[in-house]
Amino acid sequence: MIPLRSRLSPVQRLNREGVEAVKHHRYEKAQSLFYKAYLYDPADPFTLNNLGYISEVQGQLERAHKFYELAAEQGSDANIDVTSQKHLKGQPMKAALIELKDRTMRVNRMNIDAMRMLQQDRNFEAIETLKQALALDTQNPFTLNNLGYAYESVSDLENALKYYQQSGTLNSNEPAAITLDKNWRGKSVSNMARTSAKRLEKRMDSGDLTEAKAVMYTLRGVHAENANNWTEAREDFLHAYALDPSSAFSINNRGYVAEREGDLETAQYFYEKARRANDANAKVGLATKLYAQGQALAVVADDSNQKVDNALDIYSRERKRSSSAVELTPRGGTMESAPEQKPDHDPNVKPEANPAPQPNQQQNPQ
Repeated sequence: MIPLRSRLSPVQRLNREGVEAVKHHRYEKAQSLFYKAYLYDPADPFTLNNLGYISEVQGQLERAHKFYELAAEQGSDANIDVTSQKHLKGQPMKAALIELKDRTMRVNRMNIDAMRMLQQDRNFEAIETLKQALALDTQNPFTLNNLGYAYESVSDLENALKYYQQSGTLNSNEPAAITLDKNWRGKSVSNMARTSAKRLEKRMDSGDLTEAKAVMYTLRGVHAENANNWTEAREDFLHAYALDPSSAFSINNRGYVAEREGDLETAQYFYEKARRANDANAKVGLATKLYAQGQALAVVADDSNQKVDNALDIYSRERKRSSSAVELTPRGGTMESAPEQKPDHDPNVKPEANPAPQPNQQQNPQ
């Protein structure tokens, strides 16, 4: 007796129909089918993986990340029967998805993680992740384009242009299936990179890049301070101030340097100057304190100035009680009455307008 072919379960049938819909770019129908499969079996790893893909297409990268994590946790030794990525057909789900032995899938997933980081303003982490992806595949046009976008987001225009150009010269016809800007979906990734390179070249040729470089050093400084690397942060803040001494953000962070070094009078001078700068009403974007983000720089500088005033007043009163001799408030050096510590108000940077290009990646459901 020859056994008859077993019938597909409702979950298998819905996932199969959903993948076919994806192949024809009918994403709304695919989403409906995958969610129906999810209602039948919310623990099926194939369904969870496919819901992750649909979330990517919609630009909901945080949701996509959660679905992929759930899919990896469930795991399965079942072989992949239908997929939009032909070389994965017949492979075990666990090997293809969980262990990510396939280099293409690993690079794709790293690009997706980087895009999620960029959405969360974790720009420097995104750059490091994309560099790791580039080491696995140095000719991947999506990784190169995304590195260009990531570097542009931190105002490193030279590196941004370099990676845009490298992606463009590959002349890849692969379409950008997943982008944060829906207008680019389905279009050539290399064409998108070339468009970004031309736009950036025009910007770089049109004027002085001093301000952009100052923003770059300021961003680096805030990132270094968040990583508790004060030596590097200090150098970056001083570079930013030297390049753009009229910026309220550069002035404020120069005051922060003085305060960290115990020179409270100098810190007071810079905080007051930052509060009166022309761009003092600009909103704070990246900062090491959440309360500062979204506030006007003048408000943050004024708060810092008041805290320095209070510290000077407390120090002066303590010195008067401890000594009958007349002493001046110290200018330079650390205060003897208290150990050196990081101020409770921190450096910050003006948010840059989002660059026109968008990071992208191609991914495939199974």
